[in-house]
Amino acid sequence: MSDMNNTLDGIHTSGSLEEKAEIYQSGKGNVSGFPSPTLIPLRAPLPTPNAQKIRTTLCKGNRSNTKGEDSISSPVPNPLPELIASTLTPLLYECLLPSTKSSATQLIKVYNEDNTSRAVEVPSDITARDICQLFVLKNHCIDDHSWTLFEHISHLGIERTIEDHESVMEVLSGWGMDTDCRLYFRKNYAKYEFFRKPLDFFPDHMVSISSETNGMVDHSQLIQTFLNSSTCPEIHGHLHAKEQSRKSWKKFYFVLRRSGLYFSNKGTSKEPRHLQFIADFSDSDVYTVLSAKKRHGAPTDYGFCVKSIKGSSGRDLKLLCADDEQTRTCWITAMRLLKYGMELYQNFIQPHQKQKASPMRSISENSLVAMDFSGQKSRVIENPSEAMSVAVEEGLSWRRKSCHRLSGHGSPSTSHSSLLNMALHLGQPWFHGKLSREEAQRIITQQGLIDGMFILRDSQSNPKTFVLSLCHMQKIKHFQIIPVDDDGELFYSLDDDQTRFTDLIQLVEFYQLNRGVLPCKLKHHCARITL
Repeated sequence: MSDMNNTLDGIHTSGSLEEKAEIYQSGKGNVSGFPSPTLIPLRAPLPTPNAQKIRTTLCKGNRSNTKGEDSISSPVPNPLPELIASTLTPLLYECLLPSTKSSATQLIKVYNEDNTSRAVEVPSDITARDICQLFVLKNHCIDDHSWTLFEHISHLGIERTIEDHESVMEVLSGWGMDTDCRLYFRKNYAKYEFFRKPLDFFPDHMVSISSETNGMVDHSQLIQTFLNSSTCPEIHGHLHAKEQSRKSWKKFYFVLRRSGLYFSNKGTSKEPRHLQFIADFSDSDVYTVLSAKKRHGAPTDYGFCVKSIKGSSGRDLKLLCADDEQTRTCWITAMRLLKYGMELYQNFIQPHQKQKASPMRSISENSLVAMDFSGQKSRVIENPSEAMSVAVEEGLSWRRKSCHRLSGHGSPSTSHSSLLNMALHLGQPWFHGKLSREEAQRIITQQGLIDGMFILRDSQSNPKTFVLSLCHMQKIKHFQIIPVDDDGELFYSLDDDQTRFTDLIQLVEFYQLNRGVLPCKLKHHCARITL
């Protein structure tokens, strides 16, 4: 199972950069691998047959102030011009400059998960990545490259990830005047996860190599064949399809090739005379269908569809439905790769290039050292293990002092200390309060079904307990956290009192470092911000 991932890891150390660049530019045969984010120089994305060609140019115009409750009328000051100018794209840097009049700008509104919105005036050729970076800066978020812009079409009940390189104005131009369409800003950790763990996205039974390569490419080279315009892996399997102008669904054998999506009218036959064309992706996009069972009467809720870029009605949708989440993810990911190819890989590596060229940390931060002031003379702590233990002790000491300050005069009582421990988690970004199981699953699914995605919430069935909702292998599992009373002192445990924690913060920190009884470590918490 790990052959494919091991091969991708080995790619970064095999072959010279010049050789790989020459192979990509010439489009010859099979590519032995794609370079690592820290090595590849930034180049214009190589074209694929169905890729949209979007050219971004710097807008020289200035902008005018726009009045309104939702609009951003006051510019953000730039305290570090050299730092920001060196790390942000020209379009994003221009968005942060003082506003004056221009006809080359447009006002767009972006929504958050809680449906709060913010209007912002941007250049007409701004990309999705620029919009995300703009809101990351204005909302003081940590930019971990997972922030994503989504296209949400409410009247059709569908949405999709807007790729980082896409022109936002081109997306908006495809919306009808009387349609309820929105841009959403939220995290999507699974956006480029298939580059890191292709086996999780492309099961062996759904993948075969197309006849163009004569079967010479191994499955471990799957991603490279997607990126190489001269080859293409074939995705195949059964899907439910909704018949046009009918409410019924039928199960067919589908085949995805470089030339488009087909279904077989005779069992699993792949003969040309049995394959019927459904769609290509030169002028279409793939969307996730929300509430497929309720809205369209689908057999499962794992629905997706292909929609023409110019289409705006339900009749323009080619509705499909998978039997499980992994199958749906495989089809959607393969369609994205076929449509955009190398452009997706450039999107994946671009943030790493910028970090290497212009790291956000200042010189003073890079020169920080751990110090010990406990003795008569201060000393530099050179041992990393000792420095880490000192940092942990400082954190625990700060927590004890905080509890002591909140408890009033004197030492806190045991009961009062327990109450304080119970309240410590309320301000943590991973705690979502009174959230139902269905809502927790929806949020985790929206922000990416990758291993380690988690939420902590209040239990709906037992008000005194908590629940850890965790994603593993594209499935969401729920673990109950039970309070344990020991002589008036309160602890928390999720393994039947085998491991105790004084508060939920300590529990989360432990399982971020140790798997314990969980199927995987806690990695990413679902973040929710207010714009």
